[in-house]
Amino acid sequence: MDQHDQMMQPNAAEEPPTKKPQAKNELLEWVKAIAIAVVLVVIVRWLLFAPFIVDGPSMEPNFWTGERLIVNKVLYDFREPKRGEVVVFHVPEENRDLIKRVIGVAGDTIEYRGDDLYVNGNKVEEPYIQEALDEAHKNGELYNDRDFPNDLIQKNTVPEGHIFVMGDHRNNSTDSRMLGFISLKDVIGRADVIFWPPSHAKLVQHH
Repeated sequence: MDQHDQMMQPNAAEEPPTKKPQAKNELLEWVKAIAIAVVLVVIVRWLLFAPFIVDGPSMEPNFWTGERLIVNKVLYDFREPKRGEVVVFHVPEENRDLIKRVIGVAGDTIEYRGDDLYVNGNKVEEPYIQEALDEAHKNGELYNDRDFPNDLIQKNTVPEGHIFVMGDHRNNSTDSRMLGFISLKDVIGRADVIFWPPSHAKLVQHH
């Protein structure tokens, strides 16, 4: 075969270019990814953790109005609250959520006279409000304005399935001294993190 014949022969068939993933397939993958992300956010938001906004002075000087917290909603599915933990709970009669500190658990006998707190007959130190106590005493005042038991709540032994709570700001707090014992069924969770404002961000200390 001469050079001319070689030049006249048709070229070998070229392989067709590899097809690229179709745009609609890529879009479908994005939709799936976004859907999964939304589901995860919903699970974390509604089942595991919840945000809470502090409203009012009842937990000063440790929590301030406007601070935003992350509440651990699953912890108490595995165990009951402990003394010193800061919890968020629902008050059905008032249809609102409150944040307070656990002072007594089931079986505890609570007595609060002046600024002296007794649990099961033993005086309890409260380091989380010690500075506020010292300041009030320096001015010749009490930090507490309502003893317990009192005319409203006379029983002072925490029943099964309940906790006794008080706000850290003892002279400006609606708590178990007025509300009575809090059912564990109404406890939403434990306040674990302050995340807003950024200057206040920290882990919550449970004494």
